[in-house]
Amino acid sequence: MLAIVAVAWGPLVDNEWHDHRPLFWLDVALGVVSFVLVVFRRRWPLTIAVVTGVLGAFSGIAAGPSVLAAVSLATRRRYWEIAVVALVSMVAGQTIVEIHSANDDPFWLTFAVDAVFTAAVLGWGMYIGSRRELIWTLRNRAERAEEEQELRVGQARSNERARIAREMHDVLAHRISQISMHAGALGFREDLSAEEMRASASVIQEKAHEALTDLRGVLGVLRDDHTGELVSAPQPTYADLPLLVDEAGHSGLRIDYHDLVVSAGQQVPDVVGRTIYRIVQEGITNARKHAPGALLTVEVSGSPADGVDVVLRNPVGFGPTATPGAGLGLVGLSERAELRGGRLEHGRDGATFVLHGWIPWAA
Repeated sequence: MLAIVAVAWGPLVDNEWHDHRPLFWLDVALGVVSFVLVVFRRRWPLTIAVVTGVLGAFSGIAAGPSVLAAVSLATRRRYWEIAVVALVSMVAGQTIVEIHSANDDPFWLTFAVDAVFTAAVLGWGMYIGSRRELIWTLRNRAERAEEEQELRVGQARSNERARIAREMHDVLAHRISQISMHAGALGFREDLSAEEMRASASVIQEKAHEALTDLRGVLGVLRDDHTGELVSAPQPTYADLPLLVDEAGHSGLRIDYHDLVVSAGQQVPDVVGRTIYRIVQEGITNARKHAPGALLTVEVSGSPADGVDVVLRNPVGFGPTATPGAGLGLVGLSERAELRGGRLEHGRDGATFVLHGWIPWAA
């Protein structure tokens, strides 16, 4: 502002002081008022810009505050306000030239200079406003991107925790229920010989080793963060389902298995087969825990067009189970099914507990 005052008022000082002393003091007074008013330009931008512009018509000192107020208003980029301030600035510029001019410059020349200066001042203000808006937009985008990234990381962590919980439950609950069943039978029987006791203990040891092997396989898969390849035993597929059923039968569970899937020459997708495998595995575990000795019926049916249905039925057990459980197995299975685009339902049908799942073929 001081630099603009020096350019605008400097040539007029000598003339005002010697020939128009009252005009000199009026110029100073109006200039001081303008310097005070410009402080409030952000609170009342249009009003301050217009008032300082009018004062600039009679005071060269007011030119500095007038320019600052005009630039500040132009940063808002409201064109009707800019047009009003431009008109006031043009009239003020012509007025002060007529009052103080000591030469005979033509009107069109002073008008052209005034128009160019006014356009430059307002254009600079609009540029500043546009740049501020651009910087604000970029900063806002960066902050929003960081927030979204944090949200994605948190969601990924939550999904990973849920996936680990499902894998750990599905793998270990089946093995631990076998160990619990054999250990319970060992404690219940009092007529076993030493050889039979050793055989039962050997079975428990074998199941414990199998649980540890499965656990190492799950941890190996979960820890492979770089290549995405399985670093240990592969995850089960639909082809492993008969082996699971045979193993359950050999461990003492009464099970009736029916495979009615019409594949039409197509192989059941691995992700579908894995989900079906986990549903059957959880059904076997629950039947062993809650209905020991009961007949478990497993029926798997479907086709590429209809998806895969799996239905497990067993009589409802009597009394509470001695094997502890958190009740999260069916919750995890429901999540698995929903993630694959399917569904899982369970409940009592009279005296029978039914576990019914459906998974689309293309999952």
